[in-house]
Amino acid sequence: MEAPLNPNPPRDASTPNRAQPAYWVGPRHLAGDDGRLYDTVADTLADLGWTSLAIVRGRQEPDEAPEDRQVLRSTVLHMSPDTLRWAQWTLADEPFRLGELPIAWQVSAREDVTTPLAQWSAYFTPDVPGEVLVDFLLALDARDQPTTGFTRPELVLDAVTAHGWLRDVDQPDAGATDPTFTSHLSLGEVPPLIQDADPHALTVEADEAGPAGWQAWAEPVLGAPCLWAVSFSASVPHDIVAAFAASLSSTAPVLRRVLPESTRDRLLRAPAG
Repeated sequence: MEAPLNPNPPRDASTPNRAQPAYWVGPRHLAGDDGRLYDTVADTLADLGWTSLAIVRGRQEPDEAPEDRQVLRSTVLHMSPDTLRWAQWTLADEPFRLGELPIAWQVSAREDVTTPLAQWSAYFTPDVPGEVLVDFLLALDARDQPTTGFTRPELVLDAVTAHGWLRDVDQPDAGATDPTFTSHLSLGEVPPLIQDADPHALTVEADEAGPAGWQAWAEPVLGAPCLWAVSFSASVPHDIVAAFAASLSSTAPVLRRVLPESTRDRLLRAPAG
């Protein structure tokens, strides 16, 4: 069964207790999402005039009370007014994982309303700083045409090096890292299942390299699970990725009540207020 549900979409179950002390922390790329990744993004999209729809897939026996229905999968879809761009909260579904982390938000765009297929998609796991995803969405919303890109990939690297990140020694034109070598940004092979309408991405052979897309991740301990990961399909315009990169590498502190365990000791913090 699949049906629209109530107008109140499911909130992130990890939303922190507001009684916890708040801190201004940095660097931003290691600050996590404060347990509010859904709220932060959904509130921004509502302010932009995007509409939302909660969809639940479940099973209900004939004599079973509605409150006893078994929910199998649920998503929340946010659609822009022109219907050319959308963001889907998929954490409850966990349709697939990026690295070892579940996908939380999937953002997509199409060329025109005559096709239901996305031209490109971007994927964000939990603990991506909410401010960074919001800045990416603001850049996407501000575009008249969300799929056409004329800028070069250097724009993305310029955005992070302007904030002190270092270009990759081996691939200076395709990668950068923060000064502590914890967070990374790279233009290269796209992971499996990343949706993109580029014909080359659809026809690439098993032994052939497909179109390159931007990937970003934070690995606080070498060889340990990542804190977060992001994947942009090959057709995402570079200027929108640059907005993400500039926000990710920003030196401005962010407000947090919940700090990631893996980066807690790396964060500079000052009491808020």
